[in-house]
Amino acid sequence: MFGNSRKKEVEKALDSIDFAKNRYQLELDTTMGTVKLDFWPEVAPNHCKNMLGLAMIGFYDNLTFHRVVPGFVIQGGCPNGTGTGGPGYHVDAEFNEKAHDPGVLSMARAQDPNSAGSQFFLCLEKVPFLDRQYTAFGKTADEASLAVVQSIGKVKTASGDRPVTDVVIKTAKVLSSPL
Repeated sequence: MFGNSRKKEVEKALDSIDFAKNRYQLELDTTMGTVKLDFWPEVAPNHCKNMLGLAMIGFYDNLTFHRVVPGFVIQGGCPNGTGTGGPGYHVDAEFNEKAHDPGVLSMARAQDPNSAGSQFFLCLEKVPFLDRQYTAFGKTADEASLAVVQSIGKVKTASGDRPVTDVVIKTAKVLSSPL
């Protein structure tokens, strides 16, 4: 499938996550600026936990946004940088009523609805045909973060929607605050 599974590492990291007591954000420090993401654990707790856990073990550090489709999405989270890799396990779909609006965080997957792993995308525009077909589980936390996402969405791309110059997630840091 994807090689070595990171599931045990992620599960161990998640021991400290408690959505009943804390609010979590993910801060992606990219080569084009900082993107802060809010999570929606009330509609997709397993996807939220998965991304937080992967970030906590450093999985997203130094990965690229390997796919940029202007007016649609930017996609990252592939350890191979090709759209073919993942963490070695899958997360079952948690389809919900959240709309795929600009800045919405959602999980990439193969044709199997239960094939999400580590790859995620951020919407550049409203994309209604993704609603209830992909698990939306968060959104950019502020206008500055959305502006960075939209600037990434304008980079020059080559074949396969791959940016000509890599856009790198230097670090992915979990932030928490008490509710």
